[in-house]
Amino acid sequence: MSGPGPILVVNPNSNPAVTAGLDAALAPLRRGGAPAIECVTSAGGPFGVQSDADAVAAVPPMLELVAGRPDAAAVVIACFSDPGIGFVREAAGVPVFGIQESGVLTALCRGRRVGIIAIAEASIPRHTAYLGTLGLLDRIAGERALNMTVDESARAEGVLERITDIGRQLIADGADALVLGCAGMARHRAPAEAALGRPVIEPAQAAVAMALGTVTPGL
Repeated sequence: MSGPGPILVVNPNSNPAVTAGLDAALAPLRRGGAPAIECVTSAGGPFGVQSDADAVAAVPPMLELVAGRPDAAAVVIACFSDPGIGFVREAAGVPVFGIQESGVLTALCRGRRVGIIAIAEASIPRHTAYLGTLGLLDRIAGERALNMTVDESARAEGVLERITDIGRQLIADGADALVLGCAGMARHRAPAEAALGRPVIEPAQAAVAMALGTVTPGL
């Protein structure tokens, strides 16, 4: 009898560098006997989800991608603000995890109040509105932005230094744990945690860990 299909980690933007960073960040979660973790790029999506218009534009190609993968045991939407999560849950027929929801919930297991490191100021109102829908605003110490593009967060020099600077500001705001607010920051989680001395949550790792706990046989 065959086991469950893969956990499909969907990058809703069309930037393969972000998908590659996700794939590398999720490598420690790959274990024999557990479902495979497959990272895919939504080729029809915007190059980066940085505005409300981008978030809306990302949904139709993501739905088409997921519809073409009936073998998936679970789906992870690897974009902060979890664009289209309600539509994907309605269409997929399998558990669907968003990285913002999963990342913040995981951070709340590590600290009383959470700070979020966003890509850009323009993203913060969208994140805040979604946190209000989730009923989590009272546990958020603050959200501050790197003011970079998604592509820069995945490729540029100096990103770790900027993350640690923003992280220190959020700690001063009262954050006990921090969440990286974009999948493009994945490779910086461990060094940022070491530099800041606080738990730093990479939200795609958090979402995939939840998915593994849901669909791994025997758990």
